[in-house]
Amino acid sequence: MYEQKRVRTLINAVVVGLAASVAWTATARAADCPRKGTLGTSRILAVDAATYPRVGLKNFPQTLPLRDHEVVLTFDDGPWPPTTPKVLAALARECVHATFFLIGKPASEHPELARRIAAAGHTIGHHTWTHFGLMHMPPADAVEQIDHGISAVEMALHGVETTTPSTPFFRFPGFETTQATLDLLQSRGIVVFGTDLWAGDWNKMTPKYELRLLVDRLKVARKGIILLHDPQARTAAMLPAFLRYLRDNHYHIVHVVPGTSATDLSGAL
Repeated sequence: MYEQKRVRTLINAVVVGLAASVAWTATARAADCPRKGTLGTSRILAVDAATYPRVGLKNFPQTLPLRDHEVVLTFDDGPWPPTTPKVLAALARECVHATFFLIGKPASEHPELARRIAAAGHTIGHHTWTHFGLMHMPPADAVEQIDHGISAVEMALHGVETTTPSTPFFRFPGFETTQATLDLLQSRGIVVFGTDLWAGDWNKMTPKYELRLLVDRLKVARKGIILLHDPQARTAAMLPAFLRYLRDNHYHIVHVVPGTSATDLSGAL
């Protein structure tokens, strides 16, 4: 009986994942913003672990196949009610889609906000249960942190208790990896995201200084996966100006979704 229930749960999770992929594509088709002069989302990039198991040059040898002046916006550590809605509002004003790596515990405490992120067309990845560094705990506890986090986010989003993520994207807290956890995620077909650049918004700074740091680093990199944190008030305050900078300097937003072999789905836009 238990095994039958477990199989049904896994099947339900797969069905939910497929439905989510269709929904993301449909959302992307609607991404031609009704407001003229906005940044918008330029294309969708479908990514799978077989081709890109680990991405982000700050952490790994390879990154996503982005063109010059293309960026992927990612936000960690939410959902957080005081600030995540402000980030969502800034993205919505510019018709931009991003990827949010949610921590399981706050997702379970604020499931309506997790669902709101998904309903806005953003991709949702996973970021463990409580954001503890996995290098500093026994291997079994590290696996529990990963699985509990995935299960909590899936329950918040879909009402399904499963460790099979509907979106197989994961980012390590503090980028603290171990070979065992990297191998585990790869064996499950989960893409591990590092980053290409960041502003270091976990450090104390003003929104103006954060913007300057981020712009200066992007001028050097010219493209890449960008790491930000939606629970940071300074980032929520800085984001509208950064999106305007991207728009005014002819950068293009790439929205990453689960898929096969880094498929370019820009025709869906």
